[in-house]
Amino acid sequence: MVLSNRLPITLRRARGKLQIEKSSGGLVAALEPAMRQQGGAWVGWPGGELRGGEKLPPPKSGADSFRLSPVGLSATEVRCYYHGFSNRTLWPLFHSLPGRAEFHRSDWQHYEAVNRRFAEAACEVSGEADLLWIHDYHLLRAAWHLRRLRPGARIAFFLHIPFPSFDIYRILPWYRELLRGLLACDLVGFHCADYAKNFLDCVERLLGERVDHDALQVEHGHRTVQAGAFPLGIDYAAQEQLARAQRAAAPNGERLILGVDRLDYTKGIPERIRAFERLLEMHPEFREQVVLLQIAVPSRKQVTEYQALKREIDELVGRVNGRFGRSDWTPIRYLYRSIAPDRLAALYRDADIALVTPLRDGMNLVAKEFVASQVAEPGVLVLSRMAGTAETMHESLRVNPYNADSVAENLHRALLMSREDRLARIRALQRRERTNDLSAWLRDFLGAAQRERALLQPVSSANFEEWLGAFLRDFRTALFLDYDGTLCEISSHPARARLRPAARRALAACAARSDTDVAIVSGRALADLRRIVGLKDLSYAGNHGIEIEGPGLKPFAHPDSTHFRKRAAELARELGGIREPGVWVEEKGASLTLHYREADPARGEAVAAEARAQISAAGFQPRDAHCAVEARPPIGWDKGHAVLHMLRARHGPAWSERMRVIYVGDDETDEDAFRALQGLGATFRIGRADEPTLALRRLRDVGAVETLLRWLAARPATATRGARRRRVV
Repeated sequence: MVLSNRLPITLRRARGKLQIEKSSGGLVAALEPAMRQQGGAWVGWPGGELRGGEKLPPPKSGADSFRLSPVGLSATEVRCYYHGFSNRTLWPLFHSLPGRAEFHRSDWQHYEAVNRRFAEAACEVSGEADLLWIHDYHLLRAAWHLRRLRPGARIAFFLHIPFPSFDIYRILPWYRELLRGLLACDLVGFHCADYAKNFLDCVERLLGERVDHDALQVEHGHRTVQAGAFPLGIDYAAQEQLARAQRAAAPNGERLILGVDRLDYTKGIPERIRAFERLLEMHPEFREQVVLLQIAVPSRKQVTEYQALKREIDELVGRVNGRFGRSDWTPIRYLYRSIAPDRLAALYRDADIALVTPLRDGMNLVAKEFVASQVAEPGVLVLSRMAGTAETMHESLRVNPYNADSVAENLHRALLMSREDRLARIRALQRRERTNDLSAWLRDFLGAAQRERALLQPVSSANFEEWLGAFLRDFRTALFLDYDGTLCEISSHPARARLRPAARRALAACAARSDTDVAIVSGRALADLRRIVGLKDLSYAGNHGIEIEGPGLKPFAHPDSTHFRKRAAELARELGGIREPGVWVEEKGASLTLHYREADPARGEAVAAEARAQISAAGFQPRDAHCAVEARPPIGWDKGHAVLHMLRARHGPAWSERMRVIYVGDDETDEDAFRALQGLGATFRIGRADEPTLALRRLRDVGAVETLLRWLAARPATATRGARRRRVV
């Protein structure tokens, strides 16, 4: 099943009658042959609305049949989701033109809603589809919704535009949400290795996921997400045959430089015209000898920015033609319209030079079509280094489209190049593109999408040395750990959650170090926490930090907590009225927890909703935990406040001059500590990756925490630099 913004057909109306046309664009050209080969269904927007009694054309019979499943968009959604977030936010940003990007919350909200609708439409018709294949920047969030609707589905994504570098991508206010959308996939494909590396860099630095850069893999909770480069090819044989079938043009003595683009500011058409103008300035011998034929296919004509671009191009063409033109010679011939494929193939074949100079491009199939069409006298490809295809088309003359002098000099070089050199370059390009054609792209991507992948190797001490070694050097360490789900696995009942012997030994070894303070911060009652851990040299914060005790600390109980003990007992009795097998209430003094881990999973959310309502009605704050709902007294105190209190109580208000803090937790209650320690410590969230986190890094499971403890216990002793730092102050 394919999901893309557009179906391979477009609905239009002329004089009130429905007309169905084939959609244009590289995505449709690439995918339609694949769908004919594979069969299945295609989910997308048809570009218009069906009215009463109207239907899309039925699938063709035979081996090349596939089903069309339309997703309707309202006029507001077209404006906000498509023209707004997709094309005024993502398109310029992903093409490394952030100055053109606009950021509007309403556009984002419509984008999210439409992506959810695409996912729902796919689930309705996917049946037993082996693969759900999502395409392009319009649907970066669709996989996140699909994963929730179909947890076991095999999902792949292919991005047809560039993926920007970290410095540019992080400008996006919703950078986390889009990355998490892609990480809901099993495979994320890009045209170029550089785009895949940019993606992994953003995932590691912005989400804290563990990344294997050599294998291009991400550890996302208990799944491995594979990234990869899959350069898109063309139907080489068909393009070559089309070029051979065209009649040869009558010679007129002019040399032809050809530019073919959709009208878009990323294509560098104004820069190209200026470079051609510079050629005529620098090399007047080519005047009346060389012509630039620029074809601009209309695009997004209703968008003001594109209207302004057309005016700019019109004015540039007029200026150059007015400056250099003669009565019998026009230097630039400009066509603002689509060109039929057969006519375009003839132009490719007969052009002396293809000038393909986008400012930024995911791939650029024009360059490949030109190469495949060179079946007569060999031409020269002048190609922007900013196009994805430049990564492999080494035999082209690669240029910086922003450097008009350099482009002009390379045009001069191409015009003077010997036939032998032209032939050698074009044959090498043809050999590669013939091998790496559309079928090869499909075979490689679909093969990778079906491949099973093991989890990354468990986190090692070397990983923690890389992440924390320099951070901790010359400072004392304050280590804070949650208990359930962090130091030990979540159990069906809290009483069964026990530290493994290896974890207990590592924890004790950390606590025994003179340069390390260790504290357990848990939602359990303080007495229960102290009993179940059973180590003397640790500090303990129970009830999410409402109760604290430990070496060097004055016993602490939040002064407002006593006012809520009686009310908490009353709330426990009320929650006891939820008569559901496997549901029980854990009383902890001023707080309590309703557990439903042993209940019927199908009833879990209903139980949680009822508990939240009762907790709120009683004046407590409900907080979700793992198959549980916490009832917290509304006293403005949480694990974050508790951690900062312990640091100040033990090391004074200027604790940050002497201490480095590590906090490790696994659920929503630990997010309070992650928030409090932003910029002040190294934070890790354990386990599932389907919820956002403020932690700097994620770790897969409690085994990774044991590795952290062993590394902390074994590292060289720290010579504290507190005194030296005080002298500097």
